[in-house]
Amino acid sequence: FTEIIEMYMYRAGCSKKFRAPLTISVRGPDILTDPLFNKGTAFKSGERDRLRFRGLLPPRVTNIMQQKEKLMNMLRNEDSSIRKNIMLEDVHDRNETLYHRILVDHIEEVAPLIYTPTVGQACKEFGDRYRRPRGMYFTKEDRGHMASMVYNWPSNDVHVICVTDGSRILGLGDLGANGMGIPIGKLSLYCAAGGIAPHRVLPVMLDLGTDNEDLLKSPWYLGVQEKRIHGDEYFELVDEFIQAVRHRWPNVLLQFEDFSSDKAQILLNKYRNDHLCFNDDIQGTGATTLAGILGAIRAKGEEVTSLGKQRILIAGAGSAGIGVAQVLKQAMTEQGYTEEEAKEAFFIVDQHGLLGTERSSDLSPEQRQFMRETDCGMSLLDVVKKYKPTVLLGLTAVGGLFKEELIREMAANCERPILFPLSNPTTSAECTAEQAFEWTDGRCIFASGSPFDPVSMNGKTYFTSQCNNMYVFPGLGLGASICGAKAITDRMLYVAAEALANFVSEQEHAQGKVFPSIRKIRYVSHCLAVAVIKEAVRENLATKYVPSENLEDFVAKKMYDPVYVSLVEKREVTI
Repeated sequence: FTEIIEMYMYRAGCSKKFRAPLTISVRGPDILTDPLFNKGTAFKSGERDRLRFRGLLPPRVTNIMQQKEKLMNMLRNEDSSIRKNIMLEDVHDRNETLYHRILVDHIEEVAPLIYTPTVGQACKEFGDRYRRPRGMYFTKEDRGHMASMVYNWPSNDVHVICVTDGSRILGLGDLGANGMGIPIGKLSLYCAAGGIAPHRVLPVMLDLGTDNEDLLKSPWYLGVQEKRIHGDEYFELVDEFIQAVRHRWPNVLLQFEDFSSDKAQILLNKYRNDHLCFNDDIQGTGATTLAGILGAIRAKGEEVTSLGKQRILIAGAGSAGIGVAQVLKQAMTEQGYTEEEAKEAFFIVDQHGLLGTERSSDLSPEQRQFMRETDCGMSLLDVVKKYKPTVLLGLTAVGGLFKEELIREMAANCERPILFPLSNPTTSAECTAEQAFEWTDGRCIFASGSPFDPVSMNGKTYFTSQCNNMYVFPGLGLGASICGAKAITDRMLYVAAEALANFVSEQEHAQGKVFPSIRKIRYVSHCLAVAVIKEAVRENLATKYVPSENLEDFVAKKMYDPVYVSLVEKREVTI
């Protein structure tokens, strides 16, 4: 009975739980234009008097649940995904609490609208529909000023920065400053899925030019209309930015996002041991894919320790493809396989064919870890025919790369092939769910980067999973932030992936799913955060106090819950 009463009070927009009032320095109508504090029509009569804006709002008072219901009805009456994205971002710009309440309560429905796949189109249109400042922009003109510039940001307590240079946005390529939509979308998920408060996140664009000819010629492009900076000058500017943010926020977690392959691994290698940072395209994708493969192995009825016995074919040798291979290889060594045994499990193919020793001079140090001694340059189809892979991963951003002959050949030599076309957005997926199930006669275990609907075939429904980094990075960031981790280690990524894989229920495995329902994302993030904190403590990398007992409750209390709290104007009292 008590639970029913509390649920009723929650839905009515109130709670029996004590919530301390928030002291704010703004007053009057300025509150109504600040998205962090604005409640819209949810301000009660007493607050309207106390905060000095009585008469500036319509008289009716509504609660957050009523506001949310109204907006969800408006969303569901709109057919266009990009229009829905615009509607949600309008809410984001005027009322962050309501925006994140919508995400928390309707994450499965709303996440595809603010993140993949819709975020790709939103980035392409970013400059055309720019309305309100959000985040910070750094250019070469800011050289020597970045350390002072960061103090223009109004928050003294930033926990997570997501930064991109816009050079490789999803599978769309160089979008320059328009790529700012990616950090904004990612950090929305940090808040909703990971429980990081919105005033503690900062989206950043390092606008160091663009090589996109259309943007260079466009009269409406809002970024720097010059060719991209490369070489030493580029890395010096990035270094100044990192030193600047670390100076103001020493414990901030820095997430590198959508940097081109020629720079992503270099930046990660340079900073990962001395700064709290990680690259989501390399490490986040790798950890998420590892969790999915472990789940797929379990769904096949095999032990997860058989990871090193799989034959893993990866299409795509860029930062994402190699990053996935590195995380999988690390997991194999964690399970007891030798370096050589782990290396033998991989076949990595790029546009020139299988990575082999004959091409070593053209490969990066990370790519050379996975060179084969024979069959250098062998095509994707011929690799499938000769080596009979059990796992096929697509990280090429080449839509439709996995042809029917390729998939049928793989299925002919593997009872339950694991197929993960991971490229985003949907148009860049190497194959669709319908194609995968049709060409394997419904025997494959399928997960994709962008969401696909279940497939009905021959009177049976086949379920899909989305191998989405949002399963990992919010929980990873939450855990690292709470314990003040000095660095993100390979072992932390492994325990996060293991925790995610273990979260999938037996019922979900029986349906062929390898990831939990996205509706459980807050619980997943909490579980991953606990695992990451325990590992940080074990490695002696935690700088903040965390209890040895009841850690789960401690983490839960640290997670941001988007509800309205009372506002109190900050006043100086003199006697």
